[in-house]
Amino acid sequence: MPYTRHVVEKGSSHSFVAKARPPTVTMPRIKALTTGSIPGFIDVVMNLNSPALAEDNLIWQAKTAGKRIVFYGDDTWVRLFPKHFVEYDGVTSFFVSDYTEVDNNVTRHLDSTLKRDDWDILILHYLGLDHIGHISGPHSSLIQPKLMEMDDILKKIHSALISKEAEGSLPYLLVLCGDHGMSETGSHGGSSEPEVNTPLVLISPAFKRKVGMEKPGVVEQVDLTPTLALGLGLPISQNSVGRVIPGVIEENSVRDQLRFLHLNGHQLSCLLKDSMPDYQKEVGFENYRVAERAHGNWMKLYLEGNTSEVLSNMGKKVLKQYLEALAAMSSALSKQLGKYDMYSMIVGMVFVFQLLLVLLLAMPEALSGAAAVDIPILSALLSLPFYLLCLFLASVHVLVCTSAGNTCFFCSLSWGLVFAAIAFSSAMFCVLVSMVARRLPEGSKIQGKSPAQSSGSEWSLSELDVLLLAGTVAHTLSLAASSFVEEEHQTWYFLLSTLCVAVFQDVCRKYFSEKRSDGDEDEEERLLPSKDYLPSAFHKTERDSEKWLALATPPFVLLCCRLLRSLNQTGVQWAHLPDVGHWLNSSEHKTVLSLLAAFCLLLIYLLVQRRCSWVSKVALALGLVGVYSYRAAVGNVMFPWHHSSRHASKGTVEARFVYVFVLGILFSGTKDLLRSQILTADAKLKSRGLWEIYSGLVLLVSLLFRAHNLPVLCCSLLIQTLMTQFIWKKLHYDAAQTTIMHYWFGQAFFYFQGNSNNIGTVDISVGFVGLESYVEAPAVFLTALSTYAGPLLWACHLVCYLSSERSRSPVSVCHGCYCLALLRSIPAAAYVVLVTVLRYHLFIWSVFSPKLLYEAMHLLLTAAICLVFNMMEQSHGSGSA
Repeated sequence: MPYTRHVVEKGSSHSFVAKARPPTVTMPRIKALTTGSIPGFIDVVMNLNSPALAEDNLIWQAKTAGKRIVFYGDDTWVRLFPKHFVEYDGVTSFFVSDYTEVDNNVTRHLDSTLKRDDWDILILHYLGLDHIGHISGPHSSLIQPKLMEMDDILKKIHSALISKEAEGSLPYLLVLCGDHGMSETGSHGGSSEPEVNTPLVLISPAFKRKVGMEKPGVVEQVDLTPTLALGLGLPISQNSVGRVIPGVIEENSVRDQLRFLHLNGHQLSCLLKDSMPDYQKEVGFENYRVAERAHGNWMKLYLEGNTSEVLSNMGKKVLKQYLEALAAMSSALSKQLGKYDMYSMIVGMVFVFQLLLVLLLAMPEALSGAAAVDIPILSALLSLPFYLLCLFLASVHVLVCTSAGNTCFFCSLSWGLVFAAIAFSSAMFCVLVSMVARRLPEGSKIQGKSPAQSSGSEWSLSELDVLLLAGTVAHTLSLAASSFVEEEHQTWYFLLSTLCVAVFQDVCRKYFSEKRSDGDEDEEERLLPSKDYLPSAFHKTERDSEKWLALATPPFVLLCCRLLRSLNQTGVQWAHLPDVGHWLNSSEHKTVLSLLAAFCLLLIYLLVQRRCSWVSKVALALGLVGVYSYRAAVGNVMFPWHHSSRHASKGTVEARFVYVFVLGILFSGTKDLLRSQILTADAKLKSRGLWEIYSGLVLLVSLLFRAHNLPVLCCSLLIQTLMTQFIWKKLHYDAAQTTIMHYWFGQAFFYFQGNSNNIGTVDISVGFVGLESYVEAPAVFLTALSTYAGPLLWACHLVCYLSSERSRSPVSVCHGCYCLALLRSIPAAAYVVLVTVLRYHLFIWSVFSPKLLYEAMHLLLTAAICLVFNMMEQSHGSGSA
């Protein structure tokens, strides 16, 4: 950006590095820039459909003061400030595939607007750079042309303002800033340095001209709010924690500087009084009072006409005192300003733990041979304690809300929703009491740990059981430490490696320590074809081959996991290091990536098509060809007959081509599933329907995954196939053990994809594959599916595997769904408590809050899967009965 660099080096300007606070997504950052406050992580969710901003802000103050504001750009501004602009034209910010029209729609207004005099403030929010980052990263070849385009736009605006000033208008102020940065992968939302560091350039003829490039100072992004407010003669927003940028006002007179600092200090001290009961003990508040008294003494000397050096030195001292006081108050407010709604948080925790306790108390019945849980809901609703509890909780709610005012979220809900919540909580409490009372006399009669394995009268835990339980509990406890949350992938990699060693031990014990019984042949489809007609020597050869393949499976899984760890660096400590994914995505290795993608798609077809009908096999093959065509269209890979310089497109046609086959496969599988549920009660037909639905999901995920991530999907399918054929079938693990293994693999593959507990690793560009405009529902669905593809595919594979195993109990799917729900519920409930206890932790916003969002979304998806398949299994059981 040559013109911008020239202005920064030799123009009348000030340049800074503005530090943004997480979450570094658009809507929270706009709120921070206009209110000076620090938004919470709930704004990440609200970012999808931003409500009008009711908090005191700079835009509202400017409109109240009679300023005419014109806006063009990101329509998030229009949603936040719906009635504040005299003229506006918003563009959709979420359709990241468009980086051309989205900026042209802003620029087309410039020429006419800059010639007019009917506005006081002009706000432009360009999105092209952000969208390019989401599509192809910060090192894309598209970045430089877009930067030059932005440089030309800045030059046009600056030249027009200079012309206006020459005509006699007041001095202008041109502010160039970013709302957030960009990570190495092109995303944002987290707290890494590239994401929180944003440029801030202030250009005005009121500033002194520079003589050369100076090192930019570092300020907080919220510091821009009071600086602009004072520069425009507006009140500072009530909840602003920012402090005026000293470098911007240093060219004013000492009296004006002191006045600006005093106004900023008064606003911060008032906010401090409202936020902290013991505000008088704060160092910043005490320093402000001292500086205020010194300021009064300085003003007496100034008004008396004193012009000695004493006045000058005293003024400098007061300035220093004010700056120290502002820094201390701003820092204290930034740490403590989180006004936590404890009443709503406690209500939420009560709901979570009531459901968790119901889940735990239902364990004996849920894992019984019938897998039927009797929850006494009707008797609870008709009992006297239920109505007494409703009255008691309603009175508590009224008491809390009348004393808390309007600051409580739960109190702001309609009375209908409140009473529904009270009735639900009261009913759950009565249900829990009934279930506990029913369990007490039966406590000594619980038999075995699962119906699939035990017929004895005592619980028996194998070495593998101890490992699975200890690992799951240890992971839950590790969430209390911020470092373990940041590097959670290391925990799962370690647990998965340990699991492979334990499974290898079981395999060795089976084939070397126990005699193998003959005649125990599976009727399911095998990787090695059946040879019943061959002599016994061939049977022995087959058994030997099976033994060695079973022994080789755990080491092979370990090897695959080790290779996948090198594909995507994730977490915080080592995320900046180069990885295989970066190497594959570089333009020099496009041929290698193309060959790898083609090989992975071919292997995916071979692994998935075995259980599909011939129609689905054809659709799957054509769909995978469409996946490669889509990646070639967007420029990730290439066909041999295409030149590397071929212009990339959006690939909309190719993606929709794949969607047709995805829907066709899903329709075929759903049809078979419904026929098995309603008409024939055919287990084989049901199994085929489930596997076809699974293959449709695999095809959709292969479309959404970036080209370098296809080996992750390929290895996932390969491991599932090998573990199914040689481990889970042959070692006869029960439903609970198999479920925990699937859960561990799913968690590990979540991180193999390159995900982390950082919002910045969410790839939102996949939400627009095949779309020509922003449509919220499919965009959210595709983004969620791509992000949680690992856990979801392993959960779906679990259901398909348990349902297709004829040797298992008919209710094994219900057992698996119950165990999976329990595995997700316990860590989520524990984490809710941990986040509440650690709400004043230093890393609550940068580490713990993003993880809470991930946990909530993962729990929601798991609950949906468990409910759907459990209801399907129950209806199938009743239909066959």
